[in-house]
Amino acid sequence: MWDWNGTLLNDNHAVLAAVNEVCVGFGRPELTWSGWQAAYARPMRVSYEQILQRTLDEEEWARVDKLYHERYDALLHTCELATGTIDVLREWTGTQSLLSMWFHARLTPTVEKYGLTSYFTRVDGLPGDVGGGSKADSLVRHLEVQQLDPADVVLIGDVVDDADAARAAGTHCVLVSTGAMTRESLEATGVPVTASIAEALRQVR
Repeated sequence: MWDWNGTLLNDNHAVLAAVNEVCVGFGRPELTWSGWQAAYARPMRVSYEQILQRTLDEEEWARVDKLYHERYDALLHTCELATGTIDVLREWTGTQSLLSMWFHARLTPTVEKYGLTSYFTRVDGLPGDVGGGSKADSLVRHLEVQQLDPADVVLIGDVVDDADAARAAGTHCVLVSTGAMTRESLEATGVPVTASIAEALRQVR
């Protein structure tokens, strides 16, 4: 099972631009990529409360979400698949699915645009129009709908939340250090950490 943003999709530049759109909107200094990695946490509201130096009420959190996703969506066309994505997906002959905490209504057409839909038995994104929560509940539902035994599943993702969700759901996990968190943070989870999705697939095997 694959994660999307930061794992199969290399969107770091769009993420940083979107984060900085939020910073500007709230009158805070812009961040570097390393600064965002240092602040990144789940739930996402924690990250933004740290960088904006304020507690966010529901209205402000909705504003953060809107600012972020408007800028991200404007840059989506500039994002590319992670190196070797097609080869990696073709190489694995077993069942593959995709679970993302990006909005389902945006995820599915984007996966289709990149020509990847046929590789997955199921593609699930986040329902609704405000994001930022934990992946654990979504992972449990994703497994249940497919009638999968968690013990037979490996989640390949790029953030600590992926490892936490896998642990909560009873699946295995391998992380790639290509996304929003430092390798040190990923290694602290105790799950295998790799430098690419190709290396992650070798680890699964």
